[in-house]
Amino acid sequence: MSKKTKIMRKNVLLITLMLLITALAGFSNESNLSFVRKASFYNSDKKKQSKNLDTIKKSDTLKVVDSLANIKTKFYKKNVEASHYSDKLNGRRTASGQVFSNKKYTAAHKTLKFGTKVKVTNIANNKSVIVTINDRGPYTRSREIDIAKRPFLDISHNKGKTPLRVILEIVEK
Repeated sequence: MSKKTKIMRKNVLLITLMLLITALAGFSNESNLSFVRKASFYNSDKKKQSKNLDTIKKSDTLKVVDSLANIKTKFYKKNVEASHYSDKLNGRRTASGQVFSNKKYTAAHKTLKFGTKVKVTNIANNKSVIVTINDRGPYTRSREIDIAKRPFLDISHNKGKTPLRVILEIVEK
């Protein structure tokens, strides 16, 4: 092999490596997501903005302690697996367009409509939470529902290890 061929190969490898590093940096979680999030929350009309934020806060939080005994539910599925979202998904958009947070009482389901409230009861200790469907998933065959981390830990009996066996009931209005 000639000296020129060796130098050309080294240059091609270096360029390929630099392109790969650039591509990987472009896929990182930190890239320009904060700009997109900030831009999506700003509204030129201040009254509309505060009204929209109030409705978001009211719909995402639910006083579970007082209302679990008094709600009407319709049985959906029994003895299915539930898991929780990864922390790396915080701040990303869900399929419904909302920004995901592991602190909110939200969940992902393959077929239920967005906005559907679901009572999730752990079979092992009979603890329950009510979550709102705002995403699609889980994409694992055996799992029925993905829950945000806070509600998952509220009903967990094994220090948050997944999966849990749960009963799903749809909350009727």
